[in-house]
Amino acid sequence: MKYRIGIDLGGTNIAAGVVSSDFGIVAKTSVPTARPRPCRDICADMAAAALKAVELAGLSPDDIGSVGVGAPGVVNSEEGIIEYSCNLDFYNEPVAEYVAERLGKPVYLENDANAAAYGEFVAGSAKGTHNAVCITLGTGVGGGIIIDDKIYSGFNFAGAEIGHMVIEVGGAECSCGRRGCFEAYSSATGLIRMTKEAMDAHPESKMHEMMGDHISGRLAFNAMREGDAAAKEVVDRYIKYLAAGIANTINIFQPEVLCVGGGVCNEGDALMVPLREAVANEVYSKRSAKNTKIVRAALGNEAGIIGAAFLGLQRQKEQ
Repeated sequence: MKYRIGIDLGGTNIAAGVVSSDFGIVAKTSVPTARPRPCRDICADMAAAALKAVELAGLSPDDIGSVGVGAPGVVNSEEGIIEYSCNLDFYNEPVAEYVAERLGKPVYLENDANAAAYGEFVAGSAKGTHNAVCITLGTGVGGGIIIDDKIYSGFNFAGAEIGHMVIEVGGAECSCGRRGCFEAYSSATGLIRMTKEAMDAHPESKMHEMMGDHISGRLAFNAMREGDAAAKEVVDRYIKYLAAGIANTINIFQPEVLCVGGGVCNEGDALMVPLREAVANEVYSKRSAKNTKIVRAALGNEAGIIGAAFLGLQRQKEQ
């Protein structure tokens, strides 16, 4: 089939897109997730969004080969079940079955970070590789791992939780309950927390007059560009922790490419240039002839839809 459907199930919105065989999104739509509510109701809306995207693309359901869903939480991709998702309040819900009932197509289910990583692998910054890691810097730190062309999720489907390795023993509390997690320091949430701490310690900082209505993840970078010393300390500290987590990840997996995505990456060279330099000084393989390339993710918010759409292709490779 020339077309597949990818669905990105988020805590706020459900996004669905029709994706062509050359990985282009032909049409997409979104509806509110409106959680909390029963799984069957949310699955009905996923199916309806998928059909709306098909209509917008000027196609019929007969043109669709398969459907993929990327969802938050511990996702049993073999059984098509969300075993646990705190964002959706789902426990052992057969999501693939519910969606398939309404669409009459094969439905594949995967963790959303894994689906996004697969999108970058088939069509984005990791295209052409066989081994890659994708890290997303958002409210948390998401991770997706590709080994030998296939998504790696561990024997219990809870693997690739890169954000929950500890990089500062006894450090800041993480949402998972541990202290000092990579996520607690390298997420946008962690950057905002460190910015607030610096502002409290430095009332003379330009960050106070530049903050506007709220403190964002961009504030420290913007103030640093204006020559603010306290802001530069925040940015330097943030990059130090980010580099530590990325170097740890590279030391474990040695991927060909490590993609970094999320809103923080919009800082461009102000983030990526010093980050690459810091990681180069920390990785075990720095004297090797081959080293991991650290690149910005290319697909943005579309990675989840594209990756989910081609989960059927992933499953074929596993068989």
